[in-house]
Amino acid sequence: MARVCELTGKSVATGHKVSHSNHKTKRKFAPNLISAKLFSSMLKQNFTFRLAASTLRTIDYRGGLDQFLMRSKNGKLTTLAKKIKKKISLNNNQC
Repeated sequence: MARVCELTGKSVATGHKVSHSNHKTKRKFAPNLISAKLFSSMLKQNFTFRLAASTLRTIDYRGGLDQFLMRSKNGKLTTLAKKIKKKISLNNNQC
């Protein structure tokens, strides 16, 4: 399974490990992924995701999964997140 956040698409980044003598060698920066079950209050449904810890903090800051998805731009979301966002917006318009 790929080390990618399922909502934001944050993935492995590359860079250099720099020694004291300033010798640079390649290394990888893996995202801190956490399996989390989030509840959508609009859809009355639980969703299970592998999220980066930073994404989980942002969801908590914005007030939940629904508010996070509605305030996020579609360009920054994965296809799964866009589908859930569309369901939420359709459900929001029906109410």
